[in-house]
Amino acid sequence: MRNTLWPSSIKEHLEDIEKYFSNFEINIVEGFVLTRSGGKLCGFIELNVPNYAEGSSSTKVPYVEGGYIDPEPSGQGHGKLLMNAAESWAMENGFHELASDAEIENSGSIAAHKALGFKEF
Repeated sequence: MRNTLWPSSIKEHLEDIEKYFSNFEINIVEGFVLTRSGGKLCGFIELNVPNYAEGSSSTKVPYVEGGYIDPEPSGQGHGKLLMNAAESWAMENGFHELASDAEIENSGSIAAHKALGFKEF
């Protein structure tokens, strides 16, 4: 799924994941996955906490670095479930905002962000 979202080499993604689980310095601080019946993964979301997020009133804001839902279960609320997990994690860790972005030509991502309640800045 990461390779679909960010075309790269599988080796790079495996190295990133290994660094994350070995507590090596990497920009992802939290991640969530979603499974469908049978245990097959169908989506993920990764969060970072940078020192700045455009439009934010806080100095540190959880930021959605990436998220992906398989096209097959699309439209069934899976993105909302993942975003709810990210929002809950943010609140449990004392944050009051959540930031994200979308490339201007990615109308699907922009629509999904709006549906999830993000405001454009």
